[in-house]
Amino acid sequence: MRFQTSLAALLGVASLATAIPAAEPQEKSKAGLRLIKTSEADPGVWVSEEDKISKYRAKNINFIDITDIKDPETLGRLNKFDADTARVAAAVYPTTVSHQAEANGLISRATTSGPQTWLRTLSDFYNRYYRSSYGTESSTWLFNQVKSIASSNPAIVVTQFSHSYSQPSIIARIPGSSPNTVIVGAHFDSTGGSATARGPGADDNGSGIVVIMEALRVLASSRFTPKNTMEFHFYSGEEGGLLGSADIWRNYKSTAKRVLAFVNTDMAGYSPSGKISVYNDYADTSLTIPVAMAARITPAHIQMDSRQHTFATR
Repeated sequence: MRFQTSLAALLGVASLATAIPAAEPQEKSKAGLRLIKTSEADPGVWVSEEDKISKYRAKNINFIDITDIKDPETLGRLNKFDADTARVAAAVYPTTVSHQAEANGLISRATTSGPQTWLRTLSDFYNRYYRSSYGTESSTWLFNQVKSIASSNPAIVVTQFSHSYSQPSIIARIPGSSPNTVIVGAHFDSTGGSATARGPGADDNGSGIVVIMEALRVLASSRFTPKNTMEFHFYSGEEGGLLGSADIWRNYKSTAKRVLAFVNTDMAGYSPSGKISVYNDYADTSLTIPVAMAARITPAHIQMDSRQHTFATR
């Protein structure tokens, strides 16, 4: 993957800055407002936390909260994004399926009993809104559950990643022989039609969470040792504009962590087609193809998200 040029990044920032008076951000932030973008073309709009949910999320209008993003390169990409040309250091992804015997052995260990139990607990929280007490409680429960799942392999390290709000994200790290990292992630927060509404979030995104929890359980119980370091990310604050993942990836960029690939699992409990689908909007096509092959997905089920013209939350 390679970075876009500094000039392009600075131009992107300039286009955003011209739409926002210099004094405005500080004044808006003091008023408790947040700056969000719904697409690359959107210069940004200041909204309240409640408006994020009731006027955007509840109406299926996707957005990114860019209030705390200060990096010129990142802001530039948010104004003009191309996953295939935005690569930093190219990773050569496989073009054929291999390690089938090893993979099938691990897959045979997977069950539905754990995911069903975990999903019931997640859905029993009134909601998992990132600014509510329920959001904090759900994060604590998930952290303890992930630690319990990972405990069968003492090499796995499970940590919380704190944010400016009281719903930490969670990272489970399986060290490999290489510091290069492959990440599987999903968000665990949920909302209803407003910040105070009931939001069980069984599909969005309890289903994605329990899928990667079960994958972690299988790998931990088998004492699997990967070549590349593997991380399982459980993000908070996604419904508020990708807040949790943005904080973590900002940290990874500043510490020069080399991430070879990231696979996001979202709403795994339902597919309009009735089959597993790999979405390729805001994604690297050279990675979506091998992911689809590994999951035995036909090209017909590698598809654009229906929300392709706005920022996808997958």
